[in-house]
Amino acid sequence: MDGKSLNITENKLNRLKEVIPEAFTENRIDWEKLKASLCDDIEFINERYVLNWAGKSDAFRVLQTPSTATLFPCKEESVNFDDTENLFIEGENLEVLKVLQKAYYGKIKMIYIDLPYNTGNDHFIYPDRFSESKEEYLGRIGDKDETGFMTREGLFRKNSKDSSHYHSNWLSMMYPRLFLARNLLKDDGVIFVSIDYNEVHNLRLLMNEVFGEENFVDCIIWKKRYGGGAKEKYLVSLHEYAILYAKNIDLLDPIFVPNNPESVERYYKLKDDKYDLRGPYRTHPLEATKSMGDRPNLVFPITAPDKTKVLPKRQWLWSQNRVQKALEEKELEFIKGKDGWTVHTKQYLKDTQGNIRQSKAFSIIDNVFTQHGTNEIIDLFGSAKYFAFPKPTGFVKPLLTIGTTGYEEDIILDFFSGSCTTAHAVFDLNKEDNGNRKFICIQLQETCAENSETYEAGYKTIADTGKERIRRVIKKIEEEKRSKPDLFTKDKAKQDLGFKVFKLRGSNFKIWRTKIESDEGLMK
Repeated sequence: MDGKSLNITENKLNRLKEVIPEAFTENRIDWEKLKASLCDDIEFINERYVLNWAGKSDAFRVLQTPSTATLFPCKEESVNFDDTENLFIEGENLEVLKVLQKAYYGKIKMIYIDLPYNTGNDHFIYPDRFSESKEEYLGRIGDKDETGFMTREGLFRKNSKDSSHYHSNWLSMMYPRLFLARNLLKDDGVIFVSIDYNEVHNLRLLMNEVFGEENFVDCIIWKKRYGGGAKEKYLVSLHEYAILYAKNIDLLDPIFVPNNPESVERYYKLKDDKYDLRGPYRTHPLEATKSMGDRPNLVFPITAPDKTKVLPKRQWLWSQNRVQKALEEKELEFIKGKDGWTVHTKQYLKDTQGNIRQSKAFSIIDNVFTQHGTNEIIDLFGSAKYFAFPKPTGFVKPLLTIGTTGYEEDIILDFFSGSCTTAHAVFDLNKEDNGNRKFICIQLQETCAENSETYEAGYKTIADTGKERIRRVIKKIEEEKRSKPDLFTKDKAKQDLGFKVFKLRGSNFKIWRTKIESDEGLMK
């Protein structure tokens, strides 16, 4: 009981929602839909398939407003400033993305972002009123505390599920950022966006609009925890998503990744006389499945070791000529069961040149969990309290393997960098495969709670903590190089172990506010 009398209007609306739920949008009545639900005379205005929300036009205006900000170098907070190409930028990410347009337009190979999931408890930047002017917005994000850091009260607004613009606020925040991000991608670039069930449906529609529905690649599922679920009311939710889009899917090649050690150990267990060159192998039935169309030329007998003839129940996968060649090269295996012989192909770990084969990337990541990300923070800081639920590098590295080559100085952008898992993953993956990837991480100077362990340790903002994580990762790799030099080849020794820190600042250039119509006017 809250001590208040019955809200008659709210009671009526709740009863109406039970009967006609389709007439409500963001907890408000959509009068056009209500009329369509109750009347025979149905006519929607401007009927077409489109994603629309309250404040979309304002999101366009925010996008189109140019920035006059600049990036100020901060050498004292950097590592190897003069030699590195990695960047960490402190500042509001929309303004930073605008600043990056000239220098990095069409140069980013991959973007990964772990954005606010809009759970109802998130604080993020959006106008309280859709009529808020640019000046009001800039004034609000200019609110600083006595140390010069942006204040949560001035910069953020909690987006409660009780808000009448709950989904619209989130869409208005994301649209201009995704639009600018797309500009920065190379033509063969890709973007991964982490999300959960709260906005995955709207994110797909939003990215269809920004990137084009035809450029959707896949929805990767991440099994993020083992079990539990005592707090869940209905089902135990174990997964999140990473939505993958290409800038131009016609330029995207099939995505192959190396077989990971766990898969090799689990599946490649058999050996034959080709082991020294081609490594272990696994088997796969030569019998075709029902999904393959009928092809009479693929029905023929194959001679088994005891000279009996083996026929397929339906048809083989390979032609007779290919089967004959495989028999000659001993690349078929016969297995005898209670119903007779079955024929299997040998799938070797390595090709005929001795190179390890790659396999197509899967749309499920299920061998790394949230706890692994927490353990990485404990390993670096000695405590898990510096970051809450950070993404593990073991989740981001498979995305990097899919989205980059590693050998062409690919640039990876993360403009919701938070705990800087992306930077950590780039360093680790470069160390593992001698890659030459570079990162750009963008993070707001959001203040940490004064009673937090992070603040007491001297890291007053999330950006400060992220920078410190990068420094500690660099230090750890350098210590490994000194203590275990045999693990570092000549190429690994050249790894870019540094990062430049830049901070978003107002420009020193004055903006012209008068119209110059003559040389005399310029002299005034």
